[in-house]
Amino acid sequence: MPLTSFNPATGEAVGSVPVTPVEAIPGIVARARAAQPGWAALGVEGRAAVLRGVADVFVDRSDELGDLLTAEMGKPLREGRGEVRSCGGPGLLAELDEMTAALRPEVLKDGRTYTELIHQPFGVASAITPWNFPISMPHWMVLPSLMAGNTVVLKPSEETPLIAQEYAEILQGVLPPDVLQVVHGADDQGKALVAADIDLIAFTGSREVGKRILEAAAPGLKRVVLELGGKDPLVVLDDADVNKAAGFAARNSFRNAGQVCVSTERIYVQDGVADEFERLFAHRASQLTVGEGTAEGVDVGPMISARQRDHVLGQIDAAVSDGARVIGGGDGHHGLYVMPTILGADHSMDVMQRETFGPVACVVRVADDNEAVRLANDTPFGLGAVVFGSEDRAWNVAQRIDAGMVGVNRGVGGAHGSPWVGTKESGYGFHGGPHGHRQFAQARIVSRRTET
Repeated sequence: MPLTSFNPATGEAVGSVPVTPVEAIPGIVARARAAQPGWAALGVEGRAAVLRGVADVFVDRSDELGDLLTAEMGKPLREGRGEVRSCGGPGLLAELDEMTAALRPEVLKDGRTYTELIHQPFGVASAITPWNFPISMPHWMVLPSLMAGNTVVLKPSEETPLIAQEYAEILQGVLPPDVLQVVHGADDQGKALVAADIDLIAFTGSREVGKRILEAAAPGLKRVVLELGGKDPLVVLDDADVNKAAGFAARNSFRNAGQVCVSTERIYVQDGVADEFERLFAHRASQLTVGEGTAEGVDVGPMISARQRDHVLGQIDAAVSDGARVIGGGDGHHGLYVMPTILGADHSMDVMQRETFGPVACVVRVADDNEAVRLANDTPFGLGAVVFGSEDRAWNVAQRIDAGMVGVNRGVGGAHGSPWVGTKESGYGFHGGPHGHRQFAQARIVSRRTET
């Protein structure tokens, strides 16, 4: 039975892949387990040497694969091509070097004992990945799993199977047989993979599915790395550069049609600059071009599906019914396109509490730093947050916000080597940077008496 991928901008079929029968998954995992010792035996330097062979492929094929990504997922073409390029070239080579260094044995001595801390593979890893970054998210999970010496079974989103299959086939071109395999399908295949004889589950997606995965993994104490989205706040202090804050809000709230785990969804702006911020934010949002990702100059593409569109429009309608002000946008929605929308909301509204994952940003006025921090932290999520204000004051406010990544007068991404990490219900384990790479390996120590 085929799994057909549809272009969310046009509704046309892009292509299809065969659905993996649930009963075939144990055999796939068994082949991965059989291949794992040989892959692990190469050592981390040997595995890096193999994977370096794909660095140029992603760059050379970035236009072709970026076009496919945009057709499947809808994001603007320049972003789709950029996402493909980010998986190869010098960036991949640097990442492999970083992983190699992170996974080498570490020597510990105390004068009496010599210890080696080693990072060994778990065995068979599964990567269950989302549709919003349909090549870079598999890359973020497959690559560290492979470098740690695990074999991998990838289950990409059923919304974007084609670009994920292309990604896997590029890696399979240099990997030994069965080191990386792909399972295609929806919930049934995901559940069967989690229940199979695997050792590590890496998942990015909704909090609700992440909790079910954690429950399913508990009987076997399978290792789990979960990144579960967020409801990211932006705090605008009354000494902020309001123009820059509004520009950031427009980019970060509406990029990829708001279908980003660190999209700005809640904005707490202090009374003294609220009028100016709302005016500038609405102006910036009105300048964004909404349309098919292949068209020239498009900033915001369609939602991935009718289900996601209906969720977003339902939140907008409920908020307006409950008294939210429409500050910008809010109408002209058509097909799978949701126009960038800015609401003046109340912190208690559903749109302020549940993840939207669409082009909607809500503004709440606050009296001071303390109220902004209190409301920003009043959520079960804790992925990212941003604070705009004078440097020292904003830095102090950022220290008080309970999120895994906080940006001061900029986005949440850290310096090279920083992990991608969430707190509270946004993260269970983490990835990225040396500390994140080690999450995909089992730490062991081997010790002997120091000769005197």
